[in-house]
Amino acid sequence: MITEIFSPETYRGLATIHLFYYIACLGCTLALLLLLRNIMPCDQGRAFAVNGELSKGKTRGVGLLFILGFTIPTFLFVKITWELAILLLLLLACMLTGYLDDAGSVPWSGLKKGILDLAIALGAGFAAWKFYGTKVSFHLFTVKSGYGFDVAASIKLPAPIYIILAAALVWGAINVVNCTDGVDGLCTSLAIVALVAFGRLGSAGGMSLGVGNGVIATGMIMCLIPYLWFNASPSTMLMGDAGSRALGFLFAMLALRSGYMLECIPICIIFILDGGLGLLKLALLRSVKIHILKNVRTPLHDHARKNLKWGDAQTVFRFVLVQISVILLYFTIIVA
Repeated sequence: MITEIFSPETYRGLATIHLFYYIACLGCTLALLLLLRNIMPCDQGRAFAVNGELSKGKTRGVGLLFILGFTIPTFLFVKITWELAILLLLLLACMLTGYLDDAGSVPWSGLKKGILDLAIALGAGFAAWKFYGTKVSFHLFTVKSGYGFDVAASIKLPAPIYIILAAALVWGAINVVNCTDGVDGLCTSLAIVALVAFGRLGSAGGMSLGVGNGVIATGMIMCLIPYLWFNASPSTMLMGDAGSRALGFLFAMLALRSGYMLECIPICIIFILDGGLGLLKLALLRSVKIHILKNVRTPLHDHARKNLKWGDAQTVFRFVLVQISVILLYFTIIVA
């Protein structure tokens, strides 16, 4: 009986190990937040953000702590394959670039951050090609399998095209999630919703990847719960670039692991609209001098608070409700 409960070779034993893993993620993150909060850097306030001055003096960069609270139990409790080890190392690299920027007395230049983002994104693109293949599937379209039932349509891309697209997805996810982190509780709440959806989406490689998306997503959710306790408005802790960039990276990798690269769009639609529109607006203005959305403040959470006069709690709840609605509608369509 004891052997069955704790053996990774049985379904019951694996479930028990995963239970301990989730508890370890929550407990490790909570301990790190409580023990190390006083040695973390303090926020200096954000001059161009709505109510940015209210963040001044808060503990910043604690994304370092909840990412460590995720990776340490993962290495201890989860079956580590080369694929998962590389994913975790790239996740840590993404977190560290954000943390070092958070902790520095002078913010890093856009060029420096861009080069580091590109290196991480290309590394993730090559890893995705190596471990997941180049097949991209689409839930919205089906074809008849050799056994006569409907399966998701898919295409196989040339390796260079797949690597470029995967890297672009990782780069985009890192930056749009980073832009969304501007309201107490917003980024974390949206992240938990997205992670539930990614867990539901599953992993195309099954157990050949060592561990499925559901386990990874649940582990990260358990790390975000204690952080959200302190980040709920009025917050005392901020994840900073260390957390938001790492979460964006994880979303992209979960999408790539699932085999449904484009599923990232409905699952992360609020992240894309909130953070992505600002990036698009800036890119068009700088590159071709086209100024779009002149009357819309970006990120959209600043427009909601400044122009629409929403409070912080209203902004968080309404953005999350829209995200949940889109995900539920999408999953209803693809399982119909």
